[in-house]
Amino acid sequence: MNARTAMTDTAQDLHDFYAAYADSWPDDVLTIDQPASRDEDVTATVWSLAAQGRHPLLRFNRVQNVQRPLLTNLFASRERVGRLLGGVGAAGIHAEYQARSRNLLKPELVGDGKVLQQVRSSGINLYRDIPSIRHFASDRCPYITNSILISEFDGISNVSYHRSMVHSDSEIATSLHSRGHLWRMLRTAEAQGKPLPVAMVIGAHPLFMLAAAARLPYGVDERHVAGGLMGAALQVVRTPQYGISVPANAEFVLEGVIDPALRAEEGPFGEFTGYSSDRSTNNVFRVETLMQRSDAWLLDVVGGNSAEHLNLGRIPRESEMVEKLKERFPGVTAVHYPNSGTHFHAYIALRQSRPGEARQVMLGLLGWDPYLKTVFAVDEDVDITRDEEVLWAMATHFQPHQDLFVVDGLPGSPLDPSSSADGTTSRLGIDATRGPRFDGLRARISPEAMQRAHTLIHTPQRQ
Repeated sequence: MNARTAMTDTAQDLHDFYAAYADSWPDDVLTIDQPASRDEDVTATVWSLAAQGRHPLLRFNRVQNVQRPLLTNLFASRERVGRLLGGVGAAGIHAEYQARSRNLLKPELVGDGKVLQQVRSSGINLYRDIPSIRHFASDRCPYITNSILISEFDGISNVSYHRSMVHSDSEIATSLHSRGHLWRMLRTAEAQGKPLPVAMVIGAHPLFMLAAAARLPYGVDERHVAGGLMGAALQVVRTPQYGISVPANAEFVLEGVIDPALRAEEGPFGEFTGYSSDRSTNNVFRVETLMQRSDAWLLDVVGGNSAEHLNLGRIPRESEMVEKLKERFPGVTAVHYPNSGTHFHAYIALRQSRPGEARQVMLGLLGWDPYLKTVFAVDEDVDITRDEEVLWAMATHFQPHQDLFVVDGLPGSPLDPSSSADGTTSRLGIDATRGPRFDGLRARISPEAMQRAHTLIHTPQRQ
């Protein structure tokens, strides 16, 4: 199996994907065979590697109480995400994601799938049956971080991520704090006096996971996006009780209902902000059916402000924003959401053709992306993938009395610890471009000199 087949395997199987990826890029996979605690060891390993500038795909074979291989950190590397999308490279992710995601493919219902190898509707004990780990000391308890809820109700379908923790033998406490499409569907069900049928997918092919993070209009199905990303229709089977279409080769699927009347405490949990948040809608998912493959793995998403958590949530949104900005403002040359800003900062590089254009571009992005609080605009020769370059541009180009603006009273993320309880926030634009009357010439080193320096550094020296 070659590298490209590894990314586009029509079996849509996590195990096949992992085997092919490890064969094609063995240096990008790290296997941990030593015993590891379920309490924080996985997260601590990811943080320790990140401090060294390393973001490998991790496989833990002996995590306490998990009793199966645990994969994590899959989305921590943009180079790896580029390989998932056919080997486009990190710089090509936005365009490739948009091109593929627009090719909506209806899921293909198949007669059988590995997730049907074990199906139970009685004797379920979630504490025993569903593996989970504690990511941070400040977390309330172990959490399921890769919990993707699928619902089909009243002619509408939705697929989305929601943090989840086992609350009882048959119940999971979860939060719909984004108050997105699943929240809207729950309100519709409540108005009809009904619970909302849902299926929770825990572990599936990485491109299904990426599609589940897509930002789509209400009623557009993320499973169709998964087919576009894969280049083949998502293969699905139906859950036995409510007939919800789920990936045929998923690791685990839980089927049941969210009862609008039930509440359970959950949180704090380490969120993308870098803080453990107890802001929650405290919803309860009552599990009625457990489906799993006989050799199921735990596919974990690293929590907190990890590179994986940020990339997985951000790449679909970034891709949409970059496309919108470049279509509306041809002078935009690059857009980047830095990890240092979680989901709240964005950098824009542009070639201005008239005064005020940078401000107009920033207003556009601040209006389109509800998570953003601060946008920095810089000139096209500034490398916006490096925080120090953006800060240098701010230090040398920015005049506070004329180059910033603030808009207040806008909806933002309810998980922002500095926002109001309902998520209301203000937004800031910082114009760190040089402007038309800037007096200065950037100091540069020629490529030839840099090459000579490379030779000098790497030539063996006599002692």
